[in-house]
Order: sequence, then C-alpha cells, then structure tokens
Amino acid sequence: MMKVKIGLIVLIIALAGVFVSAKIAVDDQFLVYKVDLKKQDLKLYWKNKKNENFGSIQNLKLWTEQNNLVLEFAMNAGMYKKDNSPQGLYIEKNKVLAPLDTTQSSGNFYLKPNGVFYLTLKRNAVICKTEDFRNNGQIEYATQSGPMLVIDGQIHPEFKKGSANLNIRNGVGILPDGKVIFVLSKKEINFYDFAYYFKSLGCKNALYLDGFVSRAYIPSENWIQTDGNFGVLFAITKKKK
Repeated sequence: MMKVKIGLIVLIIALAGVFVSAKIAVDDQFLVYKVDLKKQDLKLYWKNKKNENFGSIQNLKLWTEQNNLVLEFAMNAGMYKKDNSPQGLYIEKNKVLAPLDTTQSSGNFYLKPNGVFYLTLKRNAVICKTEDFRNNGQIEYATQSGPMLVIDGQIHPEFKKGSANLNIRNGVGILPDGKVIFVLSKKEINFYDFAYYFKSLGCKNALYLDGFVSRAYIPSENWIQTDGNFGVLFAITKKKK
C-alpha cells in the first residue's frame, strides 16, 4: 500500500512538472502584464499640456520624468488615423475627445463586432461591443478598437483556426477578478490563436488593439520598447520616492 502511495506521489510530481513546463512554453509566446486598478494608476494618454502628441513611448517616458513620475508600464492603445488622432471613440478625464465610430468599412477596426475598452470614475474596467456602448457620464477613460477578440466568452466568429494571417499583435482583456490584462505576442500569430489565449485566461471579453506596430514598455519584465509613432497610449505611473 505504501509503495502505491509513493508511486502516486511521484506520478503527480512528474505531471505537475509537465504542466509547469507547458505553461512556461506557452507564456514564452506572450508578454503579459496584469493590472490591479485598486493599486495601480492606469490611464490613457494622447497629448501633453502643449497639445502635442506624445507619439512614442519614449516621449511619454520623458514627460513622466519631468513631472516627478516613474513610468511602470506603457503600451499602444486603440488604432489611430494618419494624423495620429484616435480612430473611433476616445475619452480622457471624462471628456469625449473623439466620437464613437459606428460606420461600416474595411480593415481590422471595422471587423464587426468591434468594441470599446473603458474605465469608470469608480475605477472599474469594462469591455463591450460598440453597439452596446453607452456613455452615462461616469466614464473616465475610453478607447475604441477592433475587432473584439472574445465576446461573452466566445472567440470572434470571423476568426479561423490555422489562418495564415500572421502578425505581431497586442490586446487587452478583463479577468474574472476584474483585473485588466494586457498581452503582446512575442511572435507573429493569427487572430484565432491570439483570441484563444485570452479565453484560456478566463477573459469573457477581450479587445484587439493593434498589430505590427505594437510596442510595450515593462521594465519589471526587462521588456523595453520606447519607439513608435502612435495615437493613444496606455500607461501606468507612480510618484518618485
């Protein structure tokens, strides 16, 4: 009986090792950053006080340093136009700076359903389909993008397994505990596999942000990308000690 118990323990340990290895192998494909909105100051940034686009993560980093802040995290947010203005809805500090885009057109942004990520004044995060979005005056920050990756727990119906449409991609999702999760693929990936990763994390809703141009700055993970020429940026800052 003792030999059987020992054998079972050895088997469990071996299997645990396999699962840990598999998890590490999967995570090697993605850069993942989890945000606790109760403890971290997540915001959206577009222009500085001189009405100049931040554009790059480097410019935002310099601005934070000049304002006695430390940049803990940054990533490009929703898509943008040729003049670097937001494509679709953009709300900053409770003000609508770009209207919701409900038109029909081509391209990733218009692969319906697309969606909106927003933060309420009470620091709750929400991702919804564009058609379901309502501005009740309690939204502090919002960015529109598309397509949705996961919708009510289901992968976007237009995504195909084994698609050859590969690209570096970044997106945002909301975990079951309300935390926000940002993901950047380290390798080129298709939409289906990218969406599946968010679903595997338990995200009921997730939104595609952009591809190819995607960049992230996460010094805690030794991931430093400060270039780019974007529209809106996600960022987390804290005061210098």
